Formats: sequence, C-alpha cells, structure tokens
Amino acid sequence: MGEPNPDASAPAGSLPLAPALTKLVPGGLRRGSAVSVTGSTALVFALLAEATSEGSWAAITGMPEAGLVAAAELGVDLDRLALIPHPGAEAAAVLSALIDGFDLVVLGPSVARGMQPQLARRLAGRVRNRGAVLFAASSWPNADLELRVSNRRWRGLTDDGFGHLEFRQVVVTSRGRGAAVRPRTVALQLPGPDGAIAVVEAAAGRGLTEVAG
Repeated sequence: MGEPNPDASAPAGSLPLAPALTKLVPGGLRRGSAVSVTGSTALVFALLAEATSEGSWAAITGMPEAGLVAAAELGVDLDRLALIPHPGAEAAAVLSALIDGFDLVVLGPSVARGMQPQLARRLAGRVRNRGAVLFAASSWPNADLELRVSNRRWRGLTDDGFGHLEFRQVVVTSRGRGAAVRPRTVALQLPGPDGAIAVVEAAAGRGLTEVAG
C-alpha cells in the first residue's frame, strides 16, 4: 500500500459520494465536517466508497470487527484504507495524526462514545482546519450531519423462511445543518444484489422479510 499525503491542508469543496446517498448528504461530503452514523457499519463503508475509489485516503480506528470483504463489496478501495483496530492509551495523539494525514477518518463506537467533550471539540476544530471528514459510528456532539439506519429487512425469503436472500433493505434518515436541516428519509439496498448500495425502487418493497442483523 502507498503512503497518504501528510500535507492535508484544507482544500475547499466536498469529497465525492455514491449517487444513492446524494439525497441524504446534500452537497456531498463537505470537507471540514463531522458526520454521525448510527445503526450500520455497512453505511459507513458506503460513505467511504466513492471518495476512496477516486483517490482519497481513509482511516478507520476503534472498529476491530470491521470486515474488509464487506468494505470492498461496497466499493471501498482497500489500497487507500488504513485500519487501526485499537488506538490505545494515546488515542488523542492517534486521532490527531489521522486527521492530519487522511481525507476521511472513522471513529468506532467505543472511541466515539468514550470521547471527552473537550477532546471532541478539539478534534472537530482540527477537522475543520485540515479539511478532513470525520465519521463517528455513534452519536457525536454537534455533528454537522446525523445519519440513522432503521427497519432492516431482507428480500427473497418467503413467509416460511425459504428462498434466497437477494438484498437487504434499510431506511436511512438524515438531519443536520444548513442544506441538511430538513430531515430526509431514503430506503436503500444495503447491500444490493451485486453488493453495492442502491436506492430501493417502489416495486422492490415486495417480498420483504424481516431478519435480524
């Protein structure tokens, strides 16, 4: 794997996003912003996919259970992804270094939930200054955008449990600041039949069976 660019001084603009997510994230992934994602690791991967495939670097820390196969199926370029399963006792220094060196930084639930408010504010300021995008796989104080996943259902099973799972349907609700202040809700295939993310068409809601997970 190559090396991320250590000079991450904040360029203006937004990072690219999968078309299926554009309604939930108006204007794309705005550099310098913090995004809270609850209810789905797959959605975190989907948010990273387009940017990494177009040359951005991403880092995930505090998510030892993150599956690389699932990330790749959702479009993440693994050659541009760094994993730090456990940031350790020097978490603040690790997170600061990741924000300095990567375009997208993901904090796992245990890291995000255990964050002291003062440190969270410092990191948010660093994200703004460096032009990164911070994702917290949990709630995050003063997040610019909150994404919540609910109503997970699989399509393909009959009522008695037979058949083949075709895709998982979820409902994602977004709410934030600025252009995102008005709540938006979109039904997604996450993952879809080919492993990628897609918007659920009206007819695709038929034959859905609720399955845990």
